[in-house]
Amino acid sequence: MPQYKAPLRDMRFLLNDVFDYTGHYASLSNGTDATPDMVEAILEGCATFCEEVLAPLNLSGDQEGCTFTNGEVTTPKGFKEAYAEYVAGGWQGLAHPQEYGGQGLPMSLNLLKAEMMGTANWSFTMYPGLSLGCMNTIFQFGSTEQKNTYMPPLVSGEWTGTMCLTEPQCGTDLGQVKTKAEPQPDGSYKLYGTKIFISSGEHDLAENIVHIVLARLPDAPKGTRGISLFIVPKFLIQPDGSLGERNPVRAGALEHKMGIRASATCVMNFDGATGYMIAEPNKGLEAMFTFMNTARIGTAVQGLAHAELSYQGALPYAKERRSMRALSGKKDADHPNDALIWHADVRRMLLTQRAFAEGARAMIYHAAKLADHMVAGVAEGDQAKYERYDNELGFFTPILKGFITEMGLEAANIGMQVFGGHGYIKEHGMEHIARDARISTLYEGTTGIQALDLLGRKVLLQTRGKCIKAFTNDMIALAKPHLLDGGPIGKMARMAFKRAIQWKVLTLRIMLRAAKDRDVVSAACNDYLMYSGFVMMGHFWLKQAIVASQQAAKGGKESADFYKAKVQTAEFYFERLLPRADGHKRSMLAPTASIMQMDKEHFSFS
Repeated sequence: MPQYKAPLRDMRFLLNDVFDYTGHYASLSNGTDATPDMVEAILEGCATFCEEVLAPLNLSGDQEGCTFTNGEVTTPKGFKEAYAEYVAGGWQGLAHPQEYGGQGLPMSLNLLKAEMMGTANWSFTMYPGLSLGCMNTIFQFGSTEQKNTYMPPLVSGEWTGTMCLTEPQCGTDLGQVKTKAEPQPDGSYKLYGTKIFISSGEHDLAENIVHIVLARLPDAPKGTRGISLFIVPKFLIQPDGSLGERNPVRAGALEHKMGIRASATCVMNFDGATGYMIAEPNKGLEAMFTFMNTARIGTAVQGLAHAELSYQGALPYAKERRSMRALSGKKDADHPNDALIWHADVRRMLLTQRAFAEGARAMIYHAAKLADHMVAGVAEGDQAKYERYDNELGFFTPILKGFITEMGLEAANIGMQVFGGHGYIKEHGMEHIARDARISTLYEGTTGIQALDLLGRKVLLQTRGKCIKAFTNDMIALAKPHLLDGGPIGKMARMAFKRAIQWKVLTLRIMLRAAKDRDVVSAACNDYLMYSGFVMMGHFWLKQAIVASQQAAKGGKESADFYKAKVQTAEFYFERLLPRADGHKRSMLAPTASIMQMDKEHFSFS
């Protein structure tokens, strides 16, 4: 199975050289303590925890899975002890306010932590990971009393949180939610209904679980306008903060899943469970988007995690496994055949994994800076600042979640392919990565939902193309000074410059067509998302290549190989992967008739 090693060299390159996180943290009101020494200590400490504690539990957790007995869930062997070590290390409160027991550091540090934890063991990471959105929602929309009650134990990790949206009759279309919330004389509510696919809905890691639940009031309007949001704890809270009686919210079953088997995905039954409204009546969906956007960025990290882990598994195998001679001649003279890595097609696969992982990391680290500013806006009470960065991050979110998870799944499948038949055998751990990766394109909104959100809502409705204009202007500004350069940097800059212009024109063409044919949005959105992802990743690869080239020119033998490999991986991306955007371009501009002309009755098995 892959032996996870935190990619600290690449992480430091992005943090220090590409994105100047030192300067970024110095500009934040909550960034004073995020000194280079502190960040380095966090990286090193988290890497050790992930490599030595979480990674060894990844395969065994998948093999054992969770067990369900009489409404109680037991996590795999070692998970409870690992979670206790996680809590003792103060990892949960890394980026949450000091007033609630956290360390008050910038949110981006949580994403760095999440990347390492998620790559080492995604199933484990989901337990504390779901709590982050719960905390963000309570912190932003909860009353003072709710914050004082729930935030401290959530921040410490003593309690965990969930999001309870989906029901048997509805997934993405939350307007169909049927769970009821009946007002009580004391101001609380009794909730009745069933939620499905609830990650970390029940487990034995923490003493209490705080559910954030969508439900309807008796007089609520129909559809999404009539949904409210409630806090429903597993155990009720006494006035002194201690745990009281068991609330009637219980797991009815565990879902039997293809992957992430060590993560408890539950059917949750609310049988008159006591709940407390958060935010305003009938405006719960607006507040829940805070939770959902947090979860979607976290899911983008999953795409990066599986690409990285699969690459870390495939690379040593390709160097050790021998098969045939390379077509260009004998490479390993001391052996009757050459290592797989000498075959061009195997190198293509490895470079694809690497390019996706390192490109995704750059995209996510850039978005993390936006998230830092957004959170700072909330903390400072600066609504204009919050809305500015929330809107900018909102443009990135569907691309990060949709594109990166699709590429992470591809990279996971490539890892199996490098192993050949051995990749299909469980003992090597490669099929495990692919199974875990499969869910990433489905939950927190499928790729199709992200595509509709990007094209239909962010581009067409909310900004009328302004978000594309803003980003492509950044692309042009980066590429323009290098258009006349020789060598690979100049070539990549010219390609990126042309793609920026092309993206603008494509967006305008789609907007004009959608004004006459609304089906264009749904017909073109998936290709538009993938096109946007490939071009956006190209921008961040160019950014990395420029910095790597500049750093290499400064000398320093120790890092020369790293910078050279970075530029070469960028070249591979521009030559071999970015051209995929052309296929998506042609497809998105094709007439909708080829999709919509067939009669419903003609969709059949005969």
